[in-house]
Amino acid sequence: MHKCPLCRWGRGQTAAVDQVSFLKNPVHDEPEVGTNPVQVEVGDFDEAIDVEEETVEDIVDNPCLNYHCKKGKVCEVDEGNTPMCVCQDPSTCPPADAEFEHVCGTDNKTYDSSCHFFATKCALEGTKKGHKLHLDYIGPCKYIETCLDSELNEFPLRMRDWLKNVLVTLYERDEDNNLLTEKQKLRVKKIYENEKRLQAGDHSLDLLAHDFEKNYNMYIFPVHWQFGQLDQHPVDGYLTHTELAPLRAPLIPMEHCTTRFFEECDSDSDKYIALEEWASCFGLKERKYGRGLTTNGGLADSFRQFECFLP
Repeated sequence: MHKCPLCRWGRGQTAAVDQVSFLKNPVHDEPEVGTNPVQVEVGDFDEAIDVEEETVEDIVDNPCLNYHCKKGKVCEVDEGNTPMCVCQDPSTCPPADAEFEHVCGTDNKTYDSSCHFFATKCALEGTKKGHKLHLDYIGPCKYIETCLDSELNEFPLRMRDWLKNVLVTLYERDEDNNLLTEKQKLRVKKIYENEKRLQAGDHSLDLLAHDFEKNYNMYIFPVHWQFGQLDQHPVDGYLTHTELAPLRAPLIPMEHCTTRFFEECDSDSDKYIALEEWASCFGLKERKYGRGLTTNGGLADSFRQFECFLP
């Protein structure tokens, strides 16, 4: 049986923090609502970048100071002092300090950092190769073993249990009421206080399957909650490759069935994972899904990953 890090994450451990902490570059002083301890910073997969506010005088002197460019581009001014975004030269990216800063592209090429990757992708804009190129996972490219059918069937068992334990841990540590919204806390409280809840641990697959069947209702909200965290750009009930990346990118090097699992979640092969498809691949019963289970006005647009698990 293939062991996966989801079991360790379910116990609130931080074994993978060093692998992805280089992407954590928060722009707020307080943790945002709805954090997930394995998702990497969503900004590293989003096209928008954050720019510090500048005075009017600074902007007049340099129009680029308050000009937004997507990942892989930098601002330059033309002869008329008008700002514009141009592709960044990969050689201008800061050098990687360690191997864990490397990322692997879908072209199976290792890039020194996400900066180098997006700069390279920008230079390929408008080409077939550029359209197909995405950031695949965190860390240098390596051999990912084939996911067998039997292993694929095991994946949602561990993933559901892990998501449930993540929410319970957030609930336990949400002393300042900034990790979960009030509606989310009420839902998680019912799970937390249920005497039948399977405690976090490295459980057998048979036990996980039995608990899912016996305590099915405990797993509905965690699965929907994770979808809501990812469905942000825009909030439309569908997950794109980019929206899914903050969750799948750190998991792929550690859990070899990740890619196949999410590919098969897209049952109609339209390049989008609808909420109904997401629920189905996690084993939830068919029903009419309302947005109330997945979204909440307090969900953050950018995720502060790992904050609630760090000392």
